[in-house]
Amino acid sequence: MHSWSDKFKEKLTNFFYEPSSSTSSDQDQTSSALKDESYLTSILSYLFPSQESISKEENDYEPGSLKIIKCKNPDVKDENPDQGSGKSTCSNDVFEDAIDLKTPKKHVQDLNLDSVFISPELSHFFQSCLPNIVKGCQWVLLYSTLKHGISLRTLIRNTFDLSGPCLLITGDTKGAVFGGLLNCPLTPTPQRKYQGTIQTFVFTTLYGAPNLFRPTGANRYFYICSNDLLAFGGGGSFALRLDGDLLTGTSGPCDTFGNRCLAHNEEFELKNVELWGFTHSSRFRS
Repeated sequence: MHSWSDKFKEKLTNFFYEPSSSTSSDQDQTSSALKDESYLTSILSYLFPSQESISKEENDYEPGSLKIIKCKNPDVKDENPDQGSGKSTCSNDVFEDAIDLKTPKKHVQDLNLDSVFISPELSHFFQSCLPNIVKGCQWVLLYSTLKHGISLRTLIRNTFDLSGPCLLITGDTKGAVFGGLLNCPLTPTPQRKYQGTIQTFVFTTLYGAPNLFRPTGANRYFYICSNDLLAFGGGGSFALRLDGDLLTGTSGPCDTFGNRCLAHNEEFELKNVELWGFTHSSRFRS
C-alpha cells in the first residue's frame, strides 16, 4: 500500500510528464522526465521525511554536537531510577538547572584581641552597636595603661594618626566594664568644650547583659576632652569621667544619654583603660 506522500509524488510526476508522439525525441524526453522526477522526489523527501530517515538522523549526532532533549513528564516514574545521578527534574518541558547558591558568611570578629575586657559576648555586642563605617575593619589598640603607662596625654597623642570612630573601654575593680564611643583624633581644648556627634554612646555590663545608652536628644553634650579630663555626657552629672592620671573616675545619671550609673559606685578606681581604633590598613598593628 502506498503512503499518502507516495501517491502525491506520483500525481505530481504524471502532471509534469507528458509523453510525446514523436519517436525521435523519446529518449531526450525520458531523460528530462527522470531528472524532473528526481528533483521532485528530493523536494518531497525534504517536505515529507520518512520514519526511517528521522530515526537515522536522530542516531547521527556526534559527541559535542547540539542536540535537543525533551524533558520527561514528572508524572511518569522511571522503572530504573538512577539514585546517584545529579540530573535535575522538571515539568512542562522546562529545564530547571540546579544553582549552587553560596551561603552568605557573616563577618566573624577576631577574638584574639590583646584586651583585658573584651569577651566573646562583649565583642558580639560591639558588632551590633558600632557604626557601619567600622564594621569589618581591623581593631587597632591605640592605647592601654598596661602597655603605654598611665597618662591621658599619651592616650590623646596616640589618636593623632587615625581618623574616625574610636572605642574607649575601661572598668572598675569590682568587675563592671563600661566606656563609650569617641572620634579620632581627639582634640583637647583649653576650656571645657563639648565635642562629638549623635553616634556617640556609652555602655556598661553592670546590669547583666551589656546595656547601650545612645543620645536622647535632650542636649548635645556628647563628650569633653582636655589634657586633664575626659568625660561623656552632661546635664545632671557626667555619664563617665576619667581624671588626667587615669587612676580614678566617676559616673552618674545624665540627660545626654539617659543612663544610670555605669559602675558599681559613683566614684571608683580604674582597673585599666583601653582605646581601640578601626582601620582597613595593617600598618597600625603591633
